[in-house]
Amino acid sequence: MRTAVVILNWNTKGYLQTFLPGLIASTEGMDAEVIVADSASTDGSMEMLAREFPQVRRIPLDKNYGFTGGYNRALKQVEADYYVLINSDIEVTPDWLKPLVAWMDAYPKCGACGPKLRSYFDRTAFEYAGAAGGLLDRYGYPFCRGRMMSIVEKDNGQYDTPTDVFWVSGACLMVRSKLWKKLGGLDDRFFAHMEEIDLCWRLQLAGYKVTVVPQSVVYHIGGGTLPNDSPKKLQLNYRNNLLLLENNLAKTFRTQGYSVEGALGKARRRILARMVLDGFSAINYLTTRKWGSYKAVVKAHAEYWKLRRKATPDEVASQQKEATIHGWYPKWMVPRALAGRKIIFI
Repeated sequence: MRTAVVILNWNTKGYLQTFLPGLIASTEGMDAEVIVADSASTDGSMEMLAREFPQVRRIPLDKNYGFTGGYNRALKQVEADYYVLINSDIEVTPDWLKPLVAWMDAYPKCGACGPKLRSYFDRTAFEYAGAAGGLLDRYGYPFCRGRMMSIVEKDNGQYDTPTDVFWVSGACLMVRSKLWKKLGGLDDRFFAHMEEIDLCWRLQLAGYKVTVVPQSVVYHIGGGTLPNDSPKKLQLNYRNNLLLLENNLAKTFRTQGYSVEGALGKARRRILARMVLDGFSAINYLTTRKWGSYKAVVKAHAEYWKLRRKATPDEVASQQKEATIHGWYPKWMVPRALAGRKIIFI
């Protein structure tokens, strides 16, 4: 088939019952299939699917491998030109899929694309997780066109032109299956959070673009698995941010003309700077008595040291210098955003 639309489910039976009918209807008349991969849910999700949505293919997994491991295992069982990773808490619009397929068909150097994400609860506003496409600043802090820190903009059509970005949200992401396989899918070490940013970064290093296609619109609830104030989510974000930089920074500096040794050294210094910034965050959590958040940062750094895989000189030397990284913001976004200074989206 051309397109496989795959939900990775873990105990979200209610979301499936609510949003699957619209998703199924949106694929009618297209060479597309809706698939649900289930991470050993205990809420009766699979039984409900068999009873209420027998036309939906089900891929049972033996346990919860997280967002990364779950999709990696599920998509090995799926043959299609394009994979769409989509959350169970997404409400699609009737024609959301067609613009994405059309874009990928028209632009073979686009490795991944995604829709504009609006909030399910405030349908005139962007949604925090992805808004109108993501960027990354010099220290690895992600932000979005339409979302800066905790400030989310209204969607007034200001980002309605298709644009190459650094990343698109894993809440709804289309990727070429051949590239997914070539790059090894998602990095299993991440488990969940920021894994799509890592994938999009690796796609760009491989010479492909990542594009937000705002003619496609979906509505996202967000926080369906872990609430935004969860220490576990904070821990995953801090840890995976460092893994993200370790995976890709040195290769990115190589594309900017640095020698292999220069790229590796610059990456090490940048990661160290990010760790210092994390330390200041931990001190702030400690002084404000946010004990769970403080412990999350400490655990995140401990896990990073256990999980990190250092970039080797050979890996950096093999990086193609002609790759262009779009959406890389050369400054530190955080103080500029807190000061209310305008950030130009590139």
